[in-house]
Amino acid sequence: TPQEVDLLLQAAARLEPQDSLRPHMYSALFALLYVTGLRISEVLALEFDDFNSDTLLVRKTKFKKSRRIPLHQTAVAGIRSYLERRRRVTTENEFLFISVRGRRLDKSSVGWVFRRLLRSIGLSPGRLGRRPRIHDLRHAFATRALETCPEGRDNVGRHMLALSTYLGHAHISDTYWYLEATPTLMRDIAGSCEALMEEGLQ
Repeated sequence: TPQEVDLLLQAAARLEPQDSLRPHMYSALFALLYVTGLRISEVLALEFDDFNSDTLLVRKTKFKKSRRIPLHQTAVAGIRSYLERRRRVTTENEFLFISVRGRRLDKSSVGWVFRRLLRSIGLSPGRLGRRPRIHDLRHAFATRALETCPEGRDNVGRHMLALSTYLGHAHISDTYWYLEATPTLMRDIAGSCEALMEEGLQ
């Protein structure tokens, strides 16, 4: 939920050492995952040149394609604030998110910190007996995006295509999976199907 994400980001901002880049980096990293729906591998591959005013260039994606991601002005402000601190750290690479040794951050380290933060905020396992995964931040983004879809079958189709492109899915069917997590849209779709069936029967 948005409230749980807020708690996660607050906990990340309290990471030690407080006078280092680490708390700022993790709060920026998790926030970026939540507001863009990017894969963790895509975020960890970002370099300085990939941020351009109000977009992010995502390179070397899961399906070997590049795409440019538009950013909301609040996300732009957050990235700029983080980059001011990141640029003060001298390293041999241009990655936005780096380890304490100045190297590109790896997924296992991020996963360890993520699980530790979940425990610290008391986020207990869900119905399936496990706590949220980092990838669930991407799911949360996709679900929110679908819930903003305007009514109407044609609008839904265009919205799904745009979201599929934004998320970097190879097939739009991968995006339709997210409909299961949007009860409001599912009700609208079920209502449309019933109406079509009734028309066909008349």
